[in-house]
Amino acid sequence: MIGSHTYLTPSAVAQLSSIEMKARLIVEGFMSGMHKSPYHGFSVEFAEHRQYHPGDDLRYLDWKILGKTNRHYIKQFEEETNLRCTVIIDTSASMKYASKGNVSKFDYAACLGAAFTYLMMKQQDAAGLALYNDSIVSYLPAKKKTSYVGEILRVLGNAVPSNITGTAKALHQLVERLPKRGMVIIISDFFDEISSIVQALKHFRHDGHEVIAIQVLDPREKDFSFGHDANFRDIETGEELITQPYHIKKAYAEGFMKFMAQLKHECRVRGVEYLQIDTHQPYELALREYLYKRSKA
Repeated sequence: MIGSHTYLTPSAVAQLSSIEMKARLIVEGFMSGMHKSPYHGFSVEFAEHRQYHPGDDLRYLDWKILGKTNRHYIKQFEEETNLRCTVIIDTSASMKYASKGNVSKFDYAACLGAAFTYLMMKQQDAAGLALYNDSIVSYLPAKKKTSYVGEILRVLGNAVPSNITGTAKALHQLVERLPKRGMVIIISDFFDEISSIVQALKHFRHDGHEVIAIQVLDPREKDFSFGHDANFRDIETGEELITQPYHIKKAYAEGFMKFMAQLKHECRVRGVEYLQIDTHQPYELALREYLYKRSKA
């Protein structure tokens, strides 16, 4: 669509030194692209507005927006638009993986989480952060204070993936600590037992939270293109397997597709928005998912 793609690619963002600069570039590039696009169905610029619905009080119709865009928006007061959002990021050792030419899954997730936080504050939403591996590593409850972004970004910038994955256990612990209904965005490779993950997602939904599950994968985890000979090592357990990838590629592809289909299906039936994204794709795909979900919250 627009030139913003150039600025939102992981390889371009990775050249910046601080996570704050990365978040700013991602969000400002994304918002610039949204403003230029005639196809977006919601407003990024005006967080205090929502689309007009029949029966709304015309006293609150924003005539300036109508004149500029021919779209009908109703002015809302701050308490009507405020949303509590918590970004939850997997920091287990499996997230360290990066194939040649790509950023690691964790670096991608951290940049995406930082961008979400930055965007939330622009939308006048309260933002929070949680990091986990087999248990909760860090938890910053959602706040609306603008300066709070700095603390969230500091925690993200200092995080280092480690330990085994315990997505379900950690999420169950976390849902008990969230004080109010709100939105949670979970960023993980979800390499865990699907049945246990689903139970954790159900827990969030049972407590009234809107949930976006973003599965971050490396491109090689999707296509299994590792060449003729490869040494596979489990980052979390250290277990190694030396083989020729083409011998197991078919079986891997079948198992991978089955796993993905089941995860997507379970999310759909539980009312969870699911997005699969790889570390080569632009961040805007996930940001769009957030704004779409936010517009319905």
